[in-house]
Amino acid sequence: MKKILSNHFLLVVFLFTYSVVVAQKPIRISCIGNSITAGAKLTHPEKNAYPAQLQQLLGSSYEVKNFGVGGRTVIKDCDRSYMATPAYQEALKSNPDIVTIKLGTNDSRLPYRLQIDSFMADYKTLVHSFQQLPSHPRIILLLPVTSYVTDTMKHIDAAITKLILPRIRQVAFEEKLELIDLHSITADMLTAFPDSLHPSSLGATILAKRVYEAIINKTDASFDIFKKIKEPFTVSSYYGYDCAEFTFNGKKAKIVKPRRAAEGRPWIWNARFWNVEPQTEIALLDRGFHVVYCDVAELFGNAEAIDSWNKFFAFLQKAGLAKQACLEGFSRGGIYAYSWAAQNPDKVACVYADAPVLDVKSWPGGKGSGKGSAAEWATFKKDFGYATDSAACTFKGNPIDIVDKIVQGGYPMLHVVGDADNVVPVSENTAIFEQKVQALGGKLQVIHKPGVNHHPHSLANPTPIVDFILKAVHKKIMYAVIPAPGAEYRFGNGSDWWDNYDDIQHSLDSVGKVDVLFLGNSITQAIGHRSLEVKGAGTRAFDSVLSSYKYGVAGIRGDRTQNLLWRIQHTEFSKADPAVVVVTIGVNNFKDEEALDVVAGIQTILKALDQKLPTAKIVLMGPLPAGNTINDDYRKKYAMVHEQIKEFVNNKNIFFCDPSKALINAATGNLADGCYRPDGIHLTEKGYTAWAGELLPVIKQVMGK
Repeated sequence: MKKILSNHFLLVVFLFTYSVVVAQKPIRISCIGNSITAGAKLTHPEKNAYPAQLQQLLGSSYEVKNFGVGGRTVIKDCDRSYMATPAYQEALKSNPDIVTIKLGTNDSRLPYRLQIDSFMADYKTLVHSFQQLPSHPRIILLLPVTSYVTDTMKHIDAAITKLILPRIRQVAFEEKLELIDLHSITADMLTAFPDSLHPSSLGATILAKRVYEAIINKTDASFDIFKKIKEPFTVSSYYGYDCAEFTFNGKKAKIVKPRRAAEGRPWIWNARFWNVEPQTEIALLDRGFHVVYCDVAELFGNAEAIDSWNKFFAFLQKAGLAKQACLEGFSRGGIYAYSWAAQNPDKVACVYADAPVLDVKSWPGGKGSGKGSAAEWATFKKDFGYATDSAACTFKGNPIDIVDKIVQGGYPMLHVVGDADNVVPVSENTAIFEQKVQALGGKLQVIHKPGVNHHPHSLANPTPIVDFILKAVHKKIMYAVIPAPGAEYRFGNGSDWWDNYDDIQHSLDSVGKVDVLFLGNSITQAIGHRSLEVKGAGTRAFDSVLSSYKYGVAGIRGDRTQNLLWRIQHTEFSKADPAVVVVTIGVNNFKDEEALDVVAGIQTILKALDQKLPTAKIVLMGPLPAGNTINDDYRKKYAMVHEQIKEFVNNKNIFFCDPSKALINAATGNLADGCYRPDGIHLTEKGYTAWAGELLPVIKQVMGK
């Protein structure tokens, strides 16, 4: 009996140990691609190429391998075929769990584009070779990035757009594969492509983040809304995704389903003009959103239109989509979207309106500066039973007339408008609407396109629109708290972020024990005291004010909270062993992230410091004052951040230093004269003197000397 129990115990131990080992086995990702994947033209490609940056974002639970080979094509029967490379064979042997394929750029150039007819068949051969692996990997197709090359013999963007993108999308449609549109998110980003073709390290960061989002996004591949459609329907490709077309309650309807439905099953409702500037919809499909449409043209949001949409919404709810819709209204679609939203405020997650008609007197009535449309004005009068123009002008169902009902919904709104719009003039529509929304405390953001008329709608790069919608449905990733190395290359001395990181480690190992260690970005780096920043604008001021203390400087230009967080986790501080750590970070997050994201990032940094340097005292500064005037967006974020991070002070190991009284003019609210450079961010020597002066008494208090 004892032997049986002993064997049973050993079996339990074995099974437990085996389960732990299996649980800890990293998810293997193989990145297939050309020179862009390989990291051509990058300093430290082994660290800055998009697969390397993806590895850092994902962490140790994943193993990312880079199988990119420069100059390679999808097309097999040529001298540059990717499938003829040793890297391809190694990729197959890696037996991956996930495969990303980013090829096609080189197929767009001569002479390979002359063989474009074989592209799809060869692409499928490549895909099938991975599908047949024992690991049966998840395969994600990455559309080529935008090209800024002008030589028509080479990889011009027109060839990529016309020849490559549609074919990759068709492969995705036929093979039912996931897609990531890297083309649109790199549009209007020439500065991120120094040689017009290959992304910089910061450009590679954009690619890495997008792939990261796709990999960690919680999805349900089994959900199929098409099974809920009772009416007969046909299926076609909508940019690589399955689109069902059917008649619902007498109206034409469409539903496009993602390859994997995002958690919560969010969706966007196209109010009008199907397949016009669809880049936002495509980006959301990539992220697991459904796209839906119910044709109520041209009813201008009347009772019939509202009733049709109410029934369509009820159907979508029974089908399993999220309880709230993201509404998208182009032009007259703005009236449709807002008319329904005003009557269904609890069913709306957000509204994205693009060059929206918000007053029928402006369009189609033509009673303002625009010429309007006689035919559509007649249709509007018929829809609402008006016999004369004067009677129609008494209509009070315009969005600008029902702002109170719209604002009561509490949902965020985004308008994208062309400032030169002479069809739906901004002054007669969005400008009036915006003023009323603000007066009632509503949430409206307006993106202006200088010099743009009514067309084209949307943005070539839809990222701001997509981020707005993701935030509204709580799907936007808070990168401020995800540790990641920086990717800056703007140091002026031939060094990049990694060189500066290594230099900091060398400095900390060489200087010995310090009283005070400064952690931060360029503002901190300019204090000097290391080989790659021998003497900065703040050196004289800090040497003078802190003459009684030995201090070290660990700042890197461009660092955000996530970059500093990564450095804290990976830097060895034992030789420096600081008694006090001064944390000055956050201003570089202001451009793309919300104040609450910055606060969360700073809080995560404090937790990391508590683990890495448990005996050190922390002097928390957050970002220094920024924004030249009190009404500057950066200043508003600064104020919000400082108001929140004060809550982290415990007077045991975290102390707060607020330098605003020295760096902000109390009378005007503007930055103190002479303390800042024109950008309203970086300090002059006078500014460093003021900053150091505010720090000194806090450091004395913390150190007790």
